[in-house]
Amino acid sequence: MAIGIEYDVAKYTGEEEEEEEEEREIWVKHYCSSHQILLVGEGDFSFSLSLADSFGSASNILATSLDSYDMLIEKYKQVKLNLEKLKLLGASILHEVDATNMKLHTDLKMRKFDRIIFNFPHAGFHGKEDSIHLIKKHRRVVHGFFRNASGMLRANGEIHVNHKTTTPFNRWNLEKLASQTSLALTERVEFKAEDYPGYSNKRGAGPKSDDPFPLGECSTYKFVFSPHAKKMSKVLWSSDTAPITFQELGTPIDTVRLPIIPYEFGQPRTNFPVYANYILGYVDSPQTVCLRNDCSRIFQRYFSHVRETFGRNDCDVYNSVHEALNLGFATYMAEAPGRDLNGYVILLEELHRASVSRLAWLERMLVSDHQW
Repeated sequence: MAIGIEYDVAKYTGEEEEEEEEEREIWVKHYCSSHQILLVGEGDFSFSLSLADSFGSASNILATSLDSYDMLIEKYKQVKLNLEKLKLLGASILHEVDATNMKLHTDLKMRKFDRIIFNFPHAGFHGKEDSIHLIKKHRRVVHGFFRNASGMLRANGEIHVNHKTTTPFNRWNLEKLASQTSLALTERVEFKAEDYPGYSNKRGAGPKSDDPFPLGECSTYKFVFSPHAKKMSKVLWSSDTAPITFQELGTPIDTVRLPIIPYEFGQPRTNFPVYANYILGYVDSPQTVCLRNDCSRIFQRYFSHVRETFGRNDCDVYNSVHEALNLGFATYMAEAPGRDLNGYVILLEELHRASVSRLAWLERMLVSDHQW
């Protein structure tokens, strides 16, 4: 009898300890003190230190920089103190780590992480940001990072990229680059530097390395490993400038060119349907093609974002549509184990047929309006 009591007491004490451990977890936005966190491309290490200070420990943080220690000291006034504080809090620090081949690094190739973070990746200042040449350089850096990071995730791990969302930075097409390395976008949320006390973004190159750069509108892009993402990239993305094409496996169908909208809706951060009737030439139309119930349910849920932001002068419709497609695919695959790619392709084809019908109706309305 005494043995049973001792067992019960021990079991109860163990449960209490687990509860206390959970209570001790500290969250900072998307990051928890129990996460194993890898940060790449750190500047003066102020972001790593911000997390460590909030957690009260940095034992779960591995922070890396592309530069050597000596180069960092030359570039950033605060970096030496930041690194000393991180080490006192228990952080692991690595220098001269290239994010595009980091999975081969001696101290990283056997490690797996819950969160891998790359703040504002940049290939360097080699011309104007809107030049095709520089954008390609940026894409190569991000693609190389994704290719490496995708194999360094724990189960349910996430890769986070903080990135500007305005032109020309939205032309990097992070979702497309990620999908080519078996990563799927699960969420995109607004990034605010003030959520990370002490964080100071840095230019990182040139005579003004230690100066901050204007963040403007930017977001945290969250990606997870998805074995189907690479296949879906061939369906969701045609090319950077070509019209969007939905194609059944082995059977080409008509290409739908993006319509030219003859107005710019001047109500930023406002739902389109509320003000639609005030736009010259806008007339609501009946749905001419009915989607299957499961198709309608999935796409109505995820295309509500596109519908609400359509016509806003602060929203990139092209990226918004592709983001919705990625979200729709991720949810479709997660809703029922065993689903394959072909089922989602069928849903896309039904959506495509509905879109063709809608586009034809809009073209007739435009012609009619011009004749009037």
